[in-house]
Amino acid sequence: MKINKSGAKLSAIVSIGEKLRQLSKETGKQHLLLNRGVPSVVNIDLQEVIKTIDFNCSELQTYPPAQGRLDLRSAINVEFFAGKSTPAKIFITGGGMSALDLAFQTVDVDKILLPVYYWGAYFHIMTIRHKQVGEYDSFAELEGMLPLLKNSAVVIGDPGNPLGEKYDDEKLFSLVKKLNDNGTVVFFDSPYRRIFYDSTDDFYQRLLPLDNVIIVESFSKSVGLSGQRIGFLHSNNEAFNAEVAVRLMYATNGINAFSQMLVLRLLTTEAGKKAVTSFRQATIADVKKNVEYLRKRGFLAEEFYKSSAPVGIFAVVNLSEQELLQYYIGSVSLSFFTKSRKEQAAKYARICISVPHGELISYFDSIPHKNQ
Repeated sequence: MKINKSGAKLSAIVSIGEKLRQLSKETGKQHLLLNRGVPSVVNIDLQEVIKTIDFNCSELQTYPPAQGRLDLRSAINVEFFAGKSTPAKIFITGGGMSALDLAFQTVDVDKILLPVYYWGAYFHIMTIRHKQVGEYDSFAELEGMLPLLKNSAVVIGDPGNPLGEKYDDEKLFSLVKKLNDNGTVVFFDSPYRRIFYDSTDDFYQRLLPLDNVIIVESFSKSVGLSGQRIGFLHSNNEAFNAEVAVRLMYATNGINAFSQMLVLRLLTTEAGKKAVTSFRQATIADVKKNVEYLRKRGFLAEEFYKSSAPVGIFAVVNLSEQELLQYYIGSVSLSFFTKSRKEQAAKYARICISVPHGELISYFDSIPHKNQ
């Protein structure tokens, strides 16, 4: 049969994970899997939350609404937007990647710009959707490019992946507003933000008046539900929302009803809120300890955080993937996350720092101190 080839490739991170599992089997030495991209300090404790769900109810045994359950979209409006948006502008998706694919394929722009160091899935989704890719090095560079970005889009993630960089919110909002006012579409993809912030965070509310901003969110990271594959899109643009509603319907025919009910319980019940709070507190505590440890030992690649702070679940270290492997530590070469700086990036590795602090130091303590 004839095949329409996408030109995209499967994730290199998956093959790295397979390699590490094989090495652990061959050597009998368990490797520390910092190549993964999910919060792993603790699992969210769902025992009490599950007790509140009636698995025999009709809501779990019929097709869910194509746009998502109204009560869940209403809860998201309260949790993320303090009730200042409307459920009609929120679309439940099959995780963040599905949301990004819907957004990228729906918006008609000449080019989509990514940071110089970017999550690889962005590029592959754009390849499949035949989108032209550009890049930017900094916020200042983007501001200088405004006249050239009239019919373009920009992807902004904060905290980012792979660097784990977090920018000052005022600088971040100022840039997003300038892009919006310029007529440039902004895909604001920030699935790690809500690990470190709660419903008192008003950043999403501040984005509401900006008609060229599309918010992409995922519950994989913020409440530790990677396995449930659920996220959402938010936009003010009526034409975008009308088209996304059609594409979402025929791509999914509704997102898994159980995952929607589970997230609803996490956002609205006492047991759910307690579980989320405990998960976030444990995650934040060990991520901070891990950053402080890497910095103290001289392993943190400080050159990537001159205008930002290492806040997310990832960090870049000044050791290569192969150097870390000598100490039974799995990572991903930073060269996998860039097109234009591969040679320079190969000297560094991206690691997931959302792992138990004691586990991380038990491996890194064996590495000689790195002089900066």
